[in-house]
Parts: sequence; C-alpha cells; structure tokens
Amino acid sequence: MQALVEGRTRAVDLLKLTHATGEIYSFNLLSVGFTADVAALTNRMFKPFGDLGYLLGVFVRLVQLRRRSLALRCDDDLEWNEARSLFLTFNNSKYTGGNMLIAPDADATDGLIEFVRWGPIGRLGLLRTLPRLYDGTHIKHPLASRRAVRHVEFKEAAPMDVMIDGEVAKLECRSLDVIRAAMDVFI
Repeated sequence: MQALVEGRTRAVDLLKLTHATGEIYSFNLLSVGFTADVAALTNRMFKPFGDLGYLLGVFVRLVQLRRRSLALRCDDDLEWNEARSLFLTFNNSKYTGGNMLIAPDADATDGLIEFVRWGPIGRLGLLRTLPRLYDGTHIKHPLASRRAVRHVEFKEAAPMDVMIDGEVAKLECRSLDVIRAAMDVFI
C-alpha cells in the first residue's frame, strides 16, 4: 500500500513466447519438461491438497520420469542444442512456486532471459538434489547449466506442455524474447 500511495514504481521486463497460434507474455518464467509435467498433473489432480498436492505431483512424475530433448538455439548460436534434459526454464525472476530459487542469477530489470537447463539426471540423483532447488545450489550440479540470453528459437513443432507463471498450456513453441522495461510495477 505504501508503494501505491507514494507512486513508487520500477520498470520490469516481460518474456514473450511466440507459439503456433499467437503470443503469451510472462512476468516470472516459462518452463518445459519435468517442471511443466509436475505442474500439469498437480493442477489437474492434486490442486485441492495445496503444498501436499505439489509433492504428490513431484513423486508421481518422479516414478514416470522422462528426460527428453528439446532442440533450441539462443541469440546468435549457429547450431541447434539438442541435449537431453530433465527440465528447461526461461526465467525473468529468481523464484518460482513461492520459494524455489530456480534461477539465482535472474534479474527482472536486466533485459535478459535467465535460461536454466538441468541435464538428464536419474531418479535417485533427482531425489538427492531436489532440495537444492530451494537454495539455488542446483546450478552447481554437474548436469546443470545457466545462460543469460535475449532470444530463444525452438525447432520442435509438436505441441508440448509449457508452464507459464504456474499455469500450464499445450503449445507449439516458436520463439521466446525479452521485452525490456515492458511494464511498471509498484514496489
């Protein structure tokens, strides 16, 4: 309320996902793979259980674990990166799900997309390192990587579940861009 009364704002970036039938904008993050699979299942079946429902979604998807390749290239890359991954997230801010520090280096005002990839980790490795998502140290895992980019191009044409700020949509992704200082937020 104090920020509203004082008119205290800050310009923040938005992420713009272009897909086969239009565009979607994100304030926080877009994610594919395990994270989107968990969100889709949780939203569909376990939402009434709150935090417990999310954990149920994690454990069901852990049993059904899929590691897949999503071909993409960033900025001026010439080659497609087709590395298999557990999940990919494209972040404007550090946190997701309230307290998961998924992209510790993200900054909603820097004009960059913080791209985090967690490689094809197995079930036991995922169980052991899952708590590291809450303090951001998952980035130090040998199968994790991060990169700050302005543009991402997707090669895939098939529809996939994409988590956009906690909601899931099945989309044919084409590209992702950052729109610098796109909106003012009260802070």
